[in-house]
Amino acid sequence: MAWETFAHEADIGVRGTGATLAEAFAGAATALTAAICDPAAVAPREAVAIASTAPDVELLLVDWLNALVFEMATRRMLFSRFDVLIDVAGDDSRLLATVWGEPVDVGRHQPAAEVKGVSYCELKVGLQADGQWLAQCVVDV
Repeated sequence: MAWETFAHEADIGVRGTGATLAEAFAGAATALTAAICDPAAVAPREAVAIASTAPDVELLLVDWLNALVFEMATRRMLFSRFDVLIDVAGDDSRLLATVWGEPVDVGRHQPAAEVKGVSYCELKVGLQADGQWLAQCVVDV
């Protein structure tokens, strides 16, 4: 699994790649944390379960990342470990995940931004020519 952030005008792009769709989604989630702070500074102490359903994998990525933003805001937590399962059979795409993190510690985490939500801008999910899955979009900070 690989991840990165990329510049996008006043916002930040998040991108994950991996051998599977689930790895790419986990990478995008790590990039989401990286838009806020260094993911290596976030200890995986508490587990939170997340479930999402959407009509296709692109909308599933948006729903997944928005669910993480919601959990970060309501629990006042940051996340650094993401175990993701995705089922694309049938009419809907489904995601079940367990994410681990810890409460925000401003002094230690030094958050640089607050992610407000996920946009459809630069939204791409798919298998690339090199056989790696890509999951990316832009987040509003």
